[in-house]
Amino acid sequence: MKVRDVMTPDPVTVRVASTVSEAAGLLRKYHIGGLPVMDGERVAGIVTETDILSLLDVGDLSDDLWLPSPLEVIEVPVREFINWERTKRALTDIGNMEIRRVMSSPVIAIDEDSDIADAASLMLREGIARLPVLRDDKLVGIVTRADIVHGLGASSGEKS
Repeated sequence: MKVRDVMTPDPVTVRVASTVSEAAGLLRKYHIGGLPVMDGERVAGIVTETDILSLLDVGDLSDDLWLPSPLEVIEVPVREFINWERTKRALTDIGNMEIRRVMSSPVIAIDEDSDIADAASLMLREGIARLPVLRDDKLVGIVTRADIVHGLGASSGEKS
């Protein structure tokens, strides 16, 4: 079975100059875990939910704000307000960041005529869950681990 038999054709994409907010919106809207990142007609990279989530490390925001215990009644709301303000600022900065700064590049892709066993092997070896699918270096689809499993299940069902 070939990659073209199990891939999702014409995948949702994002441009290198798009923001993290735009990419996150597409991931949410289409219920998908990753997007090929395009620079014109060329696949420049891929951005995944994991790439975006990794940006959310705001550190230990309140460790340096602990006040003496007689002021705890006042301190806890103040500390949480400061944490919330820092978190909001961090999220705004992240949302406005260009995808080119977040994406994985160079992209690991596969040709549509490759066997799904080759795609599965490549995904396992690289520790990734999806591959852009190319035809003559142009994006024609995307294949995920789930696509391969479903394809194997379908072919198994056809033989029975």
